[in-house]
Amino acid sequence: MSTIAWIGFCQGLFAAILMFTKKERSLPDKILSGWLTLLGIEFMTCGLDYEIFGQPLLSSSFLLFNPALYLYISSLTKSEFRLRWVQLVHLLPFVFFEIFAYVIKEPFSLDDYFVRDENFIFRMAFALANFISWSIYNPLSLVLVHKHRMHLQNEQSNIEKNENLGWVLGVVIFYVVYCIFAFIISAIVYYGQLNPLTPHFYNYSALLFMIFVLSFYGLRQQVVPKQLLVEKSQTPYRNSTLSLQAKQKIQQKIIAYFENEKAYLNPDLNMDVLSSALKTPKYQITEVLNTEIGKSFFQFVNSYRVEAVKRMLTDPNNYFSIEAIGYECGFTSKSSFYTVFKSITGETPVEYRKNYYQGN
Repeated sequence: MSTIAWIGFCQGLFAAILMFTKKERSLPDKILSGWLTLLGIEFMTCGLDYEIFGQPLLSSSFLLFNPALYLYISSLTKSEFRLRWVQLVHLLPFVFFEIFAYVIKEPFSLDDYFVRDENFIFRMAFALANFISWSIYNPLSLVLVHKHRMHLQNEQSNIEKNENLGWVLGVVIFYVVYCIFAFIISAIVYYGQLNPLTPHFYNYSALLFMIFVLSFYGLRQQVVPKQLLVEKSQTPYRNSTLSLQAKQKIQQKIIAYFENEKAYLNPDLNMDVLSSALKTPKYQITEVLNTEIGKSFFQFVNSYRVEAVKRMLTDPNNYFSIEAIGYECGFTSKSSFYTVFKSITGETPVEYRKNYYQGN
């Protein structure tokens, strides 16, 4: 276990230094650098516990990871986010319990966790703080990523990987599953079915894995353009001032523009471009797309692109490669082209062309 602790310490600090020296550091990069530093320190204290006390003292990576993950995602997705000193309040529970556990030298032990001794209240407060932290920060983190991804779908027709934050969503989901298993393992240990230190080994092994993931993807994460960040206030559809007639008129304008101008062939098409062309506010177009047409901007544009691709794939006079057809029809990368095409048709472009000619 001490080996894992010292590897985590070195990896955390090394990744933090790499993030700190990253060119054109953004606010999310600074937050991630500080987060990785604290994770490295958490591993260091774990290693020192084994060196000094021969056993781990009570500590919780949850009280650090939960708020740090939320702050990092907030900085990536919210346009109004600013780093202020008051936000250090999020880390106070972690600092308090970390220091107090060392003052009273409370060991990490599930065997006598609920024994009513002089530290019983401290352990109960520690468990409650972890539960509250997990219950608040994890749902909030999931909501932030979900809102951002939905916002992109209503703003962009081509979404780059660094904008979609798919890796962040993966980290959040993995972390939630990891926490659930940590609780299950702790319950099994409490009833005497596993080694008492199994949860400790499991927690820090999973945490080490997440340090590698955060450092790898964090270094590759680019700044999300400000116009793609979620604004604090958004017009809810239930308070819409658009009449049914007005919605139908906007819908007709959208469809006419796409079919007559073939706007979907423009790889740079976004909601700003469409709003300017139709002389209609973005929020009204978004509302009509979502409520009347039943598609996000991304889905609507790419449904036209896929139909254009299908026509070119089945045109006997077309000699473009499949990748070239994707670019001709407005896609900006092979991966996004194949992903979108298969999500709509259920087949890859190669399979679609093959099946079409076999059936004719």
